[in-house]
Amino acid sequence: MTVTEATAAAGRHHTTIHPFRALDGVPLTLVHVEAEEGSGRTARRGPVLVVHGSGVRAELFRPPLERTFVDALLAAGWDVWLLNWRASIDLPPLSWTLDDAAAYDHPAAVREVCRLTGRDRTKAVVHCQGSTSFTIAAVSGLVPEVDTIVSNAVSLHPVIPKWACFKIRFLAPVVSRFASHVSPAWGDRPVGPFAHVVRDLVRATHHECRNTVCRMVSFVYGAGSPALWSHRNLDEATHQWIRGEFGDVPLTFFAQMRRSVNAGHLVPVSSHPGLPDSYVAEAPRTDARFVFVAGEDNRCFLPASQRHSYDFFARHRPGKDALHILPGYGHLDVFIGQNSARDTYPLILEELAR
Repeated sequence: MTVTEATAAAGRHHTTIHPFRALDGVPLTLVHVEAEEGSGRTARRGPVLVVHGSGVRAELFRPPLERTFVDALLAAGWDVWLLNWRASIDLPPLSWTLDDAAAYDHPAAVREVCRLTGRDRTKAVVHCQGSTSFTIAAVSGLVPEVDTIVSNAVSLHPVIPKWACFKIRFLAPVVSRFASHVSPAWGDRPVGPFAHVVRDLVRATHHECRNTVCRMVSFVYGAGSPALWSHRNLDEATHQWIRGEFGDVPLTFFAQMRRSVNAGHLVPVSSHPGLPDSYVAEAPRTDARFVFVAGEDNRCFLPASQRHSYDFFARHRPGKDALHILPGYGHLDVFIGQNSARDTYPLILEELAR
């Protein structure tokens, strides 16, 4: 266990890093964030596990904003645990699939949070591929300790724009012949000849801003200029901060997502204990209430992704779950937008407290 002071929320957070291992032995970490001593904020509501997407890290939820999502959780009395799962750029890189994370990472993380807090229940806020993999774990019955799951952007039914379909179906297989991974960080730090070629291609075709990592993000994820946020929703400090928040994403993930997009729902590509042969063939094996959130302007996963998943859950247990489409927001700006504290955090907090 190591203790550090959070840099993104300078002086406001006390951060403890808890190393642990996934069920297959892969090293992971939980980042326990507490309000600074003397703030008067106490974790009276219980634990919340917050899960990032692919090729980023737990610090994704602490951008240089006056009020971050972590701040909002702490102010509302939640005990905040940020997970670095195997897709995190803070961990040694490896190839992974959503099935790996669902079978090994998320069940271990939930149990570790319960062990460390002495609680038998927790809630979760999950984003992007943290959401898809966590949802697989939930519908497979592997995280029974979780009673509320707020899912942002995509869960069981990935629906992507036409240009993104073209890239994942035709460009990704070509890229896989030359590299085992792609990285938005190549915008600032290309490694090797192929990375330089990709960086130069993106510079020539994406002109939405001068931040080459931002432009590389649009190449790697989805479609649009930019793909994961609207520039109007980011202040300049956050727009610069993202340069250090993206890294390697293995082509094994894109291969699984390609099959899933073609099928219209997540498709397993690995055989692991506890995972069914199909994630949508039967009712979800979870009592957790799901809250499906989607930015109306999302150009990575279209809002139809969450609508389809909500409809799937509603067919099996009508009236239990919820769906919210957020106007003016896209993919990641739901959490890192300069006005998210006003526009999106209150809804998530309300659903967590319901």
